[in-house]
Amino acid sequence: EEPVKVGICIYQFNDNFMTLYREELQKYLEETYGAEVTVVDGKNDQNTQTDQVNSFIAEGVDVLIVNLVQATAASAVTALAQEAGIPIVYINREPSEEDMAAWEGMICYVGADARQSGSMQGQIVYELPDHGDINGNGTVDYVMIQGDMENVDAQYRTEYSIKYLTDNGVEVNKLFEQRGDWMQENGQQLAATALAQFGTEIDVIFCNNDAMALGAYQAITEAGRKMNEDIYLLGVDALDEAVDLIEKGEMTGTVLNDHIGQSHKAADVAIQVANGEPLDAYYWVDYQMITGE
Repeated sequence: EEPVKVGICIYQFNDNFMTLYREELQKYLEETYGAEVTVVDGKNDQNTQTDQVNSFIAEGVDVLIVNLVQATAASAVTALAQEAGIPIVYINREPSEEDMAAWEGMICYVGADARQSGSMQGQIVYELPDHGDINGNGTVDYVMIQGDMENVDAQYRTEYSIKYLTDNGVEVNKLFEQRGDWMQENGQQLAATALAQFGTEIDVIFCNNDAMALGAYQAITEAGRKMNEDIYLLGVDALDEAVDLIEKGEMTGTVLNDHIGQSHKAADVAIQVANGEPLDAYYWVDYQMITGE
């Protein structure tokens, strides 16, 4: 029988996490299912990606796997695919619930629940002997370096990391909160600004991802602060560099966004729907906490 033709749209190839994800996704589809796979780079431009979706539809792929540039484009992308009768597995950027209800059984979202990643950052801090209050003044005074705030991951990680602490009776005080759009150099710049402004008042720097945390790490080192002795630093993604720092005691913790579990699940459900089986609306893959333990 003919191999299943899969068109994969990635928001941009120039992203550490999505590079790991797309390489594993392609390999698994080809090796496990003998699928015919094409992967394209949306270059972080929604118009480019929408054109790529149209090209895949014109080529007659059996199923689309789409990592949207903008989650808000889901309704337009779904409408194009629906007209052509081609199912979509959305990954990594979660469309709204309303958009996910647009074409039942033929579209789904595979991902990790960003609320869990935020809660786990908070839990790592809560489980420290001082619950994160490293300067001992009775409150956890924190800096929050955010991703792109239109992205649900950034919203939930910002909210739920702190919610875990407050739900467990920890006093918190936000000193500084700004968006770094997931980028290392922005993380460095924002952390440097916060450290210059608040100095030893800062107990914890939370970053919505590890790239920004690696930037913050550079700023913390340059400011002469001692990691885990007078300041804590948290990220999300478990990038190799971050895990290495954690093992050396140079970073407090991160949360593994399991690209292997997610890419395999996305591939499995894509093949399933290509073979005519209906999809559930959501498939969730758990995050995992990574600390020096």
